[in-house]
Amino acid sequence: MTIHRTIKALTVATLLGMAGQNASAQEAIRIGACFDLSKAYTFISPQVAQAAQDLAKYVNQSGGIGGHPVEIIVRDHGNEPQRGVECYEQLKREGVFIFNFLSTPVTNAVLPRAMKDGNIVMQSFVGRGDAVDGEVFKWIFPVGPTYWQQAANDVAFIKGRLGGKLTGAKIGFIYLDYPFGQEPIELLKTLSKTEGFDLKLYPVPLPGSDQASAWTQIRRDKPDYVISWILAGGHVVAFKEMKRNGFPIDRYLSVNWLNEVDIKNIGDEAVKGILRGTNVAGGQEVPLVKTLLENLYSKGQGSGPETSVRDVYYNTGLAIYAPAFEAARIAIKKYGWPLNAEKMKDGYESIENFDGNGVMSPITVTATDHGGGGKTRVEQWDGKSWVPLSDWSADYTDVVWKLIKENSSKFKVE
Repeated sequence: MTIHRTIKALTVATLLGMAGQNASAQEAIRIGACFDLSKAYTFISPQVAQAAQDLAKYVNQSGGIGGHPVEIIVRDHGNEPQRGVECYEQLKREGVFIFNFLSTPVTNAVLPRAMKDGNIVMQSFVGRGDAVDGEVFKWIFPVGPTYWQQAANDVAFIKGRLGGKLTGAKIGFIYLDYPFGQEPIELLKTLSKTEGFDLKLYPVPLPGSDQASAWTQIRRDKPDYVISWILAGGHVVAFKEMKRNGFPIDRYLSVNWLNEVDIKNIGDEAVKGILRGTNVAGGQEVPLVKTLLENLYSKGQGSGPETSVRDVYYNTGLAIYAPAFEAARIAIKKYGWPLNAEKMKDGYESIENFDGNGVMSPITVTATDHGGGGKTRVEQWDGKSWVPLSDWSADYTDVVWKLIKENSSKFKVE
């Protein structure tokens, strides 16, 4: 059921089951959004928080979920693991059992505590790749593709571009030298062996402003493609270095964290041809985005600036929170109120063929696969918008899941 149809169903259920009571009078479904709003991830966190609050506002106006309003509690952790742990503990004491941290280091720091406590962690698009193993990480839900799966899908795309064969090819990987950037390396090394391509690693120090030596080496190595795990202003620096070193921009394949702001900062026409792997559908023509524009922003009721709604990171926020709302809807329908972590867990694991009304590839979450399938696609900037070059797909899933199982088997809750 799409979000739009879900809202209609919720409204009917509310009218029939609440006997005139409104959702605001009922106990809320509370989600702790402990984000970095002040340091490293300020290029994305505000848009995601805005999308979450917009979605909650629209759902609440339509009767809530099972008659219960959704409350998004936004706090700042500054991308500091200890502050993230403190945010988790404080909200836990206040009765919150659903959390989202939108940071790999913070998520990794909180994860063991959440596992021990039996609380839900929404880990979409960040965090450790093996957390999709629902048999081990029972309370963690990385709905959507992990960095491992996205990197695998990128390699499959390059393989297709090179005539279906990677033997003898050379693929570069330029990355921020900390957990986010390092995450795909193990997977890429595995694929380089099985597919026979030469993997070249180019680490760059945080925050990504010093890439000169890396691109000088890229010029010497002449890789067929470069996969990039860089953030925000690092893309602007990469573009300048590509231009200086004569590397073709249409051979630069970015991680999903390349947005419209980055494009503007480089120049719409200058960046024409650049590639991006994406987890969500971008643009304002996505049905769910159009619904929120029509029902909130046209009435001056949006949770932030309307300019943010033109950013793919806003859609990313919808792709993170729409499945959570769907899980809550399923859980309350099956088990009634009160909602708790155990019911929410079962709700997540009952999601089937759900696309958030067009905001992402359809997902099916199970007790064994908390990721929902791991599909991404590659898009290319044509000077005005992103044009899909591939269908939604998940590739090398056997290799990815072998890596998942090898790593998840080592995890123990202390």
